[in-house]
Amino acid sequence: MDRNYILTKLTPIFREELDNEEIELNDETTASDIEEWDSLSHIQLIVAIEKAFGIRFISSEIQSWNNVGEMIDSIISK
Repeated sequence: MDRNYILTKLTPIFREELDNEEIELNDETTASDIEEWDSLSHIQLIVAIEKAFGIRFISSEIQSWNNVGEMIDSIISK
């Protein structure tokens, strides 16, 4: 999987889970960039991403992410 494919697959997940069709993701996107992305929605996002990609994250991975790019790095490493 390449970064662009993952980003293309992540965007509709973020839009659905955060109920915001205007979300445009890039590697530098952070939770502070998206008003609807709070701690509760973060958990919902992770569950949806794990399901979509058929992977599981460990808590230390999740806590280490500072932006969408680091999330993508974790997906690639799976």
